Amino acid sequence: MKQQKNNWGYVLKVIIGLTILSFLIALFISFFIGNDFEGLDGNVAVIDITGTIVADKDANFLFEDVTSSDEIRKLIRKADKNNRIKAIIFKINSPGGSAVASEEIANEIKKTNKTTVAWIREIGTSGAYWIASSADYVISNRMSITGSIGVIASYLGFSDFLEEHNVSYERLVAGSLKDMGSPFKELTPGEKALFEKSLDAIHDYFVDEIAKNRNLRKSDVKKIATGMFYLGVEAKELGLVDELGSREEVINYIEKQIGEETDLVEYKKEKGFLGSLSQIIGQSSFYVGKGVGNALFTKAKLADSVSIST
Repeated sequence: MKQQKNNWGYVLKVIIGLTILSFLIALFISFFIGNDFEGLDGNVAVIDITGTIVADKDANFLFEDVTSSDEIRKLIRKADKNNRIKAIIFKINSPGGSAVASEEIANEIKKTNKTTVAWIREIGTSGAYWIASSADYVISNRMSITGSIGVIASYLGFSDFLEEHNVSYERLVAGSLKDMGSPFKELTPGEKALFEKSLDAIHDYFVDEIAKNRNLRKSDVKKIATGMFYLGVEAKELGLVDELGSREEVINYIEKQIGEETDLVEYKKEKGFLGSLSQIIGQSSFYVGKGVGNALFTKAKLADSVSIST
């Protein structure tokens, strides 16, 4: 028992020591290194559009990457004001998200005075494709998932569940449509029609913007705006992308446009002191936890385990 207490005391000391060290490292990063993009070398900015696209920078999606239009627009403006930056690459790996946030980012891209390239690496659908289409040039992998020009709305319904469990929904509203979309009651045919009308209007905006951005006829875009996604090779045939390729093709295009070799610099959200501290402590805690786990439990030998990926 005494030996076990000594072991836990040692582990506690290690955790405290690593926490203090992490704090000092984060302090150094914040005050002496920071994330001052204006001072970074490079002539081509890279901005990631990853995960679900949201409007609010404070939106929380547990265990999921998100792209905030607030943050991305700030990064675009920073890159645009930097005289050393000649072009901006938007590296896209996103299924889309908020229509409002997507349009905000797309509009910000079109305001820039730099060469802009959208690089759809794996997936660039729905709102993410809206963003990609606003760039001067779109490059995607031939097997990437692209397009999916459509709009969706959904909600959870609990009306049957409440009825089965003898729970009633007491409806008190001022305005007959005030609780339209409430999960505690079914939509009426009239309410569904109103929802569809709004979705159709957003879809029409979407189609119109794609047609303008890609210099396509609106009627042609409508034919393919069914919400269906396309492989990169199909998207090129439809005029949704300009070229098939990857990083090399992106670099080649930009160098032809700006007339010089590219030197990439990543533009990303500034973490600041607390953000850097949180990240470092989180990483330290993971490895501390790993060490504790190894000390308390015997490693089990994993035999005949196979990981298959495509």
